[in-house]
Amino acid sequence: MQFVETRGNDGKKPAIVTFSEAILSPSGSFGGLYVPKSFPNIDSNFLTKHKNSSYKELAFDFLKMCEIDIDDEIIKEALNRYDLYDDASNPVPLSKIENDCFVSELYHGPTRAFKDMALQPFGHILSSLAAKKNQNYLIMAATSGDTGPATLETFKNQTNVKVVCLYPEGGTSDVQRLQMVTEDAKNLHVFGVVGDFDDTQNALKNLLASEDFNKALKDKHIELSAANSVNFGRIIFQIIYHIYSYIELVKNDEIKLGDKIYIVVPSGNFGNALGGYYAKKMGLPIEKILITSNQNNILTDWIKNGSYDLTTRHLIQTISPAMDILKSSNVERILHDKFGEKRTKELMDELTASGKYHLSEDEIEEIKKDFDASYSSDEECLEMIGEYAKKDYIMDPHTATCIKAYKTLRDQNLPTIIYSTAEWTKFSPTVAKALGIDAKEDLNALDLISKKTGLKIPDMVIGLFDKPIVHNKVIDKNSIKENILAIL
Repeated sequence: MQFVETRGNDGKKPAIVTFSEAILSPSGSFGGLYVPKSFPNIDSNFLTKHKNSSYKELAFDFLKMCEIDIDDEIIKEALNRYDLYDDASNPVPLSKIENDCFVSELYHGPTRAFKDMALQPFGHILSSLAAKKNQNYLIMAATSGDTGPATLETFKNQTNVKVVCLYPEGGTSDVQRLQMVTEDAKNLHVFGVVGDFDDTQNALKNLLASEDFNKALKDKHIELSAANSVNFGRIIFQIIYHIYSYIELVKNDEIKLGDKIYIVVPSGNFGNALGGYYAKKMGLPIEKILITSNQNNILTDWIKNGSYDLTTRHLIQTISPAMDILKSSNVERILHDKFGEKRTKELMDELTASGKYHLSEDEIEEIKKDFDASYSSDEECLEMIGEYAKKDYIMDPHTATCIKAYKTLRDQNLPTIIYSTAEWTKFSPTVAKALGIDAKEDLNALDLISKKTGLKIPDMVIGLFDKPIVHNKVIDKNSIKENILAIL
């Protein structure tokens, strides 16, 4: 698999790079991203072959089909990180909540969120590459709540790697924050940032592209990479669970091989949705990808009418904070795949210069071939959590946004997979409210919900409240660079 840049090549960087080069140095020319030059084909033979495969067997075969330049032994070791899941034989269980609606539960890993699905194996691969090259790497992560804990978990105590994690102070759930600030490995550094997720992500992307910052690191013999989904090392693993979930429907006799389905993806930075899009492009029988948002519904505007306009918006804090995002990095990869590097650079330059861009009517129709979108208010999310709790299924507020899309966006009555991105335990006061329980603090909410529903709270969640706070520094968004250089 070879990689090119979304905004074209500037003549300074190689025009084509390998997978390992793209993940070690994920910033492309003109601030762009790396994307595969071509994709393998997922045909009926591949799907039939893996009808009875384990998740790890499917993932290994898929990665080999992609011809990534990583040794087989390292790939196998990376995939063994799925053994840390609740059920190593089925890390992504599928729950049926309606006759034609199924929830792919992506949160059964160490940090109880879908980011583990990519970051557990990706972290091992990147750490192995750093050790093999005998190079020291700084891994940067900006998080809206789930990328941070998963990044810290996968890289803790790894040699040749230091991690700086940036999260918006006050912009995550208490459990998400505790997962970050209680990590005590010496190679991990966590900063709260006064601002929102877009501020932290902008800082990360600017530093990745900054010649001065990269030079300052090189003077310290440190290379720079990222754990956000700007790094394709994340995306490649986010394709696999879409394939696996489809095969699960076949295996459970819910569909026949080749039948089309809808998938519903709650989206902030668009990496999960991009994984579904690439799976569809490779041949997985997906009718359409239904994108769901909260009140920060810029993706709905983009898909419905081609408008990506930051000038008329301010970020709204909602009960689904992982989607409190206005700048969705992976939309750029869709633009490149649909319209090419020249048009992508033109649109991204326009967004940088004026804070907005608008697609043409033909371009809007092209986007609508693969996507539709809706968004839910906090009140609608609470209502959905309460509705399905009565059916003995507890979901988190991000998953709750998917129900509206399932009910309103499907043009055909096709089986539908909803992707659940986080366990309810990470948002227990919100879930408690939806269940009619008065509990403001996470610990109290967890206890009361567990008693009411009989659901067990995972040890890794309940144990957070007894761990000492290790990282308590909160910094201004304009001082991120200085603070990072200081700790190095």
